[in-house]
Amino acid sequence: MHRFYAEPGSLRDGMARLSPEDTAHALKILRLAPGDTVELFSDGGRYLAEIADAVRDAVRVRVLEELPTTEPRLRVTLFQGLPKADKLELIVQKAVELGAEAVVPVAMERSVVRLTPESAPRKRDRWQKIAREACKQSGRCAEPTVGLPVTAAELARELSRFDAAVVPWEDARGYSLNAFHTEHPDIRTLAVVIGPEGGITPAEIEALQTAGCRPVTLGPRILRTETAGLAALSALMCLYGEMM
Repeated sequence: MHRFYAEPGSLRDGMARLSPEDTAHALKILRLAPGDTVELFSDGGRYLAEIADAVRDAVRVRVLEELPTTEPRLRVTLFQGLPKADKLELIVQKAVELGAEAVVPVAMERSVVRLTPESAPRKRDRWQKIAREACKQSGRCAEPTVGLPVTAAELARELSRFDAAVVPWEDARGYSLNAFHTEHPDIRTLAVVIGPEGGITPAEIEALQTAGCRPVTLGPRILRTETAGLAALSALMCLYGEMM
């Protein structure tokens, strides 16, 4: 079934208006017509709906019934150390599929990539578009956000707004995500911090620990930066019952 997003706040009295992007896709690519059934996402809700009317630049849909949410109860923000090349595009796409609520790039000491104030917003727009498409493909109810890059110091200050925070680290010993889940079975917001290709420096780890972030091990093998965050997300979603 085709999935579409309504304009934020447009769902009223059982009717909603598709976003301009989805309107173009529905009319020009899919050739949908009034009466066709679709899946609608609006303001975090998920609905079975049908095309009510369609003209060249506007499509309205009628809600038929509300569907169960696909959003995880555990709200994870992935703070990803800026990787090289286009790796962040893959990370954003897969993190959204796995249930991340947000992805925030972090400019760390060993990050090779350095975004300028001029290039960062353009990159973020690209990443957000990827998040949106992954959201539609995977049937997410709410579109995760991709933030503008932050510094390591800004990241440390951000951690206070989460119930807990973890940082997979190759030098962590004896404390796994399973142990973390045992100690924190009922948290609702979690920050996961991943270093760039060169890893996280001792000074950055110390600052993160001071801010309440717990180093954890992902096992005896060293994972690439584009693997580590996705492995941690997968394990966490499984441990918190989101993959059953």
